[in-house]
Amino acid sequence: MSDREIKGGARDFGTQSDKLLRRSLNKFELLYLSLGGVIGSGWLFASLSTGAYAGGSAILSWIVAGILVMFVGLAYAELGAAIPKSGGITRYPHYTHGGVVGYIITWAYFLSASSVPAIEAAGAVEYIASYYPQLTTTGTFNGTQITILTPEGIALAGLLLLFFFFLNYAGVNILGKVTHGVGWWKLLVPTLTVIFLLIFDFHTGNFTAGGGFFPSSSNVVGGASGIYGVNAVLYAIPTTGVVFSYLGFRQAVEYGGEGRNPKKDIPFAVIGSLVIAILLYTMLQVAFIGGINWNQLYLNESGKLVPVPVGNWSALPTAETSSGAAIANGPFLILFHLAPEAGAIAGLFVLWAIVLTIDAVVSPSGTGWIYTGTSARTIYAFASNGYLPEIFLKVGKTKVPVFSLIAALIIGFIFLLPFPSWYALVSFISSATVLTYIMGGISVAVLRKHAPELNRPFKLPGVSIIAPLATLAAGLILYWSGFAVLFYVFTGITFGLPLFFGYYAYKVLKVNKTISALVGIVDIVVSIIIAIAFFNATSGLTTANNTAFIIYILIYAALLMANVALLNLSVTSEDIKREVNAGWWLVGFFIAIYILSYFGGFGLNPIIPFPEDTVVAALVILGFYFAAVKSGFRTEAIEEILSETPELPQQR
Repeated sequence: MSDREIKGGARDFGTQSDKLLRRSLNKFELLYLSLGGVIGSGWLFASLSTGAYAGGSAILSWIVAGILVMFVGLAYAELGAAIPKSGGITRYPHYTHGGVVGYIITWAYFLSASSVPAIEAAGAVEYIASYYPQLTTTGTFNGTQITILTPEGIALAGLLLLFFFFLNYAGVNILGKVTHGVGWWKLLVPTLTVIFLLIFDFHTGNFTAGGGFFPSSSNVVGGASGIYGVNAVLYAIPTTGVVFSYLGFRQAVEYGGEGRNPKKDIPFAVIGSLVIAILLYTMLQVAFIGGINWNQLYLNESGKLVPVPVGNWSALPTAETSSGAAIANGPFLILFHLAPEAGAIAGLFVLWAIVLTIDAVVSPSGTGWIYTGTSARTIYAFASNGYLPEIFLKVGKTKVPVFSLIAALIIGFIFLLPFPSWYALVSFISSATVLTYIMGGISVAVLRKHAPELNRPFKLPGVSIIAPLATLAAGLILYWSGFAVLFYVFTGITFGLPLFFGYYAYKVLKVNKTISALVGIVDIVVSIIIAIAFFNATSGLTTANNTAFIIYILIYAALLMANVALLNLSVTSEDIKREVNAGWWLVGFFIAIYILSYFGGFGLNPIIPFPEDTVVAALVILGFYFAAVKSGFRTEAIEEILSETPELPQQR
């Protein structure tokens, strides 16, 4: 039987290529891969945007998000230790639920991971633009002014992407050592930034400026839309870069198949990186809030500088100094420029401003080259699951998936194209990562039930509690993203259905070629039509239109359900039917959370106000958690993993 034939159920087509990957990463290199994914452009920019939404209470956003993501991390610590696979997070759903769930989750993560290198490269260039304004300009998307790169900026970002590519191509051994070394810099610079601001330029009154620890609605970005107080603390978690900053913890899992002793080292790296990240990001937010000198910030109104009122947090994203430097281009850099200058402290702050400028390239670049490898391993996982051709499993001379890495580079260049909408969309698409995390707790529970004999070097204590909490945490973060974000995420997912039918359904599930092609074409055409029509009917997702929403959600739901139903009718094997039917819960989850997001406190027509909507969302998420666990099964891929021979000698 050839490697591409299937007896029934979901298979792992990457078993042989996995053995060719170089297993050379030690525990600290895995830790710093995760830390390198965590400490990127998030620390440079997220404190400002989070403060603009929540004022002094922004520190709670980091704490709450950190606790929620820790539950998710614990689930993946068990999975990563038990089944260390490169691209693992997007392979586990395939192992527990088969191709329908596995493909959707893999595609969702692919949308986000593939855009990160471009985001980080652009972030580095935007920070440099504080000194070289010709690198950026302004554009508009959906009526909002945003920063985009000029041709010069795109060229510089493109050079960074090429550097990311060649560092990854050099091999995981070199990548791990470079990341470990640079990781010390990336950890030290933000830590010292916190210390300097706390000691030399800290204003405790800022924490209650603008109406108290929870600022009044008139002083925060979302106040006019009812997003203030505790509501703003939660809303900031998925929308201002908070979750985006924490998500890098997964790198140790994604590179797990290339670790020396992954069964012990992955839990250490995952949990360790999250503990460090929670402490660091919370203190960075404290230092940023306390370091603001309100009397030196201005708004440019018709060419005239107007002082920013003390506590007007909503003005921070557009505020600038008297010299015209925008705080949004370099929040911490501007804080050091505006700090009181006197004697040795002045010299220290000038020196540290230079260090921050250097770090503005180093930190995002470190995250960029890590995610270039992650993007390549996601494409590798695509092929391992059978969703893409075998060529993407090919391991090159340096023991990396070479064609997957080339594809990652090309996709990175695409995301640098100078369209303002792309820069807005990638921030929305990053929320797709959170969608993939709902599978952590579910996969742990399914494997505990259907593969109890699986060797688990790290066994999650209290799994019956932690596993549903992990899914609940990911689900709530997804819900708090708001309807507008979910619109882009779920629309992006339907855009991936033609690839599913064009390859996996036809090649692996043996669905008729003509049927597969027709379904794929219908999927993309209908998805585009209903998305554009609804977007226009709601004035760019800003105005409620219940009639348009009902029509839109009915067509969207019918499209998803028709896809699964047609698959079920098109296959004959009972094993494959089980694989298809294991996807019904995910379709139901999409529809339910989508409807609730429209009518909830973060939607266009908030009939169910906050916090009641969050309680309803929690109940919905938990309901689908139990449905997902029930639909999981012992796939052929798990049978293969359990029957694997002892590991080969470690490659050095």
